[in-house]
This record gives sequence, C-alpha cells and structure tokens, in this order.
Amino acid sequence: MQISLGPVLYFWSKENLMEFYQQVANWPLQRVYLGEVVCSKRRSLRYQDWLQLAQDLADFGKQVVLSTMTLLEAQSELSMLQRYCDNGDWLIEANDMAAISLCTERQLPFVAGPHINIYSARAMAVLSKQGMQRWVLPVEMSAAQFAAIRHEAQQLNINMPETEVFAYGYMPLAHSARCFTARHHDLPKDDCQFRCQDDADGIAVFSQEGERVFTINGIQTQSGKKVDLRAQWSAMQALGIDAMRFSPQSEGMAEMINAFANSLVSGDTAITPPLEHCNGYWFGAAGMENTLAV
Repeated sequence: MQISLGPVLYFWSKENLMEFYQQVANWPLQRVYLGEVVCSKRRSLRYQDWLQLAQDLADFGKQVVLSTMTLLEAQSELSMLQRYCDNGDWLIEANDMAAISLCTERQLPFVAGPHINIYSARAMAVLSKQGMQRWVLPVEMSAAQFAAIRHEAQQLNINMPETEVFAYGYMPLAHSARCFTARHHDLPKDDCQFRCQDDADGIAVFSQEGERVFTINGIQTQSGKKVDLRAQWSAMQALGIDAMRFSPQSEGMAEMINAFANSLVSGDTAITPPLEHCNGYWFGAAGMENTLAV
C-alpha cells in the first residue's frame, strides 16, 4: 500500500505552503499532488513556483503529479490548463474532461482525479485507452461497488489501472459557479477580498440541531466530517487498491502520516479513528456515518 498526499484544497499563504511542503519532503510517502484545484483567483504560488516545488520534492524521491482545476469557467483558466498539460516533466491529474481531452490530444498519460465519473469497467476501459494511468475513485464509491467493477473488468479482460482511494480529510462533494465563502461574508464573488484565506480548513456549516453537516471552501462544498479509512488499509489492499490519499489539513499531518506509515510497516490494522470522523460511503451507508462507532 502506498501513501499519497492530495493537493491542498484551501487558500494558504505562500509562506505556509512552502513551509508545509518543506516538511512533506521528509515524510514517508510516495506521491505528492500539487496545484490549485478549486479557484483560479488563489495565486499564492504561480505556475513556475509549482514547477520548482515539484522539482524540489522529486529531488527528495517523491513522485510528483500536477493537479488541475475541477471547474473551468473562463478562457484564462483553459489557457492555464494547457500550460499544465504542456509542462513536459510531470504527470497530470485530470479533474475534469477538458484536462483529459488535452492529455489525449498530446498522447500524454494522466491520473483520473476523484471528480471524474467512472462507475463501470467499460467507462474505465475507455479512459484507459485515452491514457489513464491511475484512477482515483469517486469519494462516494463503496468497497462493494469497486469490487463489482473489478470483477466486471476481469470478466471482460479489461486491465485495471493503478487505483487510489481518498482515505482521509474533508471530502470534496460538489463545486459551483457561486462562491459560498464570499456569500458567507456578504461579498460578491468578483470582490471576495480573498476571505477564504482566513479559514485554513474551510468554514464549518451546522444543521439546526447543531450537527456539523458541511464545510464550505470557496466554490467547493465538502463533507462536514473527515472521512477516515485508515483502519481499512489491509482490506483495501486485498481488494486491489494501490494507494490511499490523505488530503492536507493545517495541523497534525506529519504525525498522522508517520503513524500510518509505521502501521503499514508493522502490519498493524488496529487503528481506531475518532468517533467524529466518518466512513459511511466505503461501507455503502450514508457518507456522514461512522460504521465503527459503538
């Protein structure tokens, strides 16, 4: 089982990003995804900064992937996507079909991110022919659904790509042309004042009963609870999952990655996630449920 670090989903300052990735260079993980995937107005790091950071991490033995935007709304964003696809060195994580189209035109391999809707072996085969090298499962896919796709692929003699599961962090559920953070602060999207930089891990949204149900992060809606599938690593490995993705949070990531890497080495499966975390989707239940809760 490999450990992957997903792209930072929040608007962190350049200083915080650089400090974070300086630490990442020494963490026991194999793959790092870099880039802005939520909002093109977030420009703490420029294109050349991301490329230099990619090289720095590669020098420490990390496999680097450049992640692309999930929702493209302007020609300028499409132009930037083309620059990413033409970088010449780094694999691309395609988070929408425009990125897949550009990679296919250039005969470039790519990673299909969690926002690409693949729910059958036939769909997987189509994208594999176009160059998909790795498939990050949709966050709502269950173990049973994945097993069914794998079985279907075997029946149809379809080769499975590498597979990766979003295993820890607030799950990205939806994207909108509207900016929820700006609306929260009673600001128009075009004059948002970059208020999402005030919230390093997004803004919690609670139900009338006081339960945290969502997290808003600019144009992105996330789960209110962190998905936590660390305890499932052995079962996932048996299913044929190759990597588990950890989504960066502002605190505690170094300790978590190191502890999980030690569990993989020792074979320890007795990991007890906090009760406030969730794992429902993986078990075919409501996403916000924790099936391990007593």
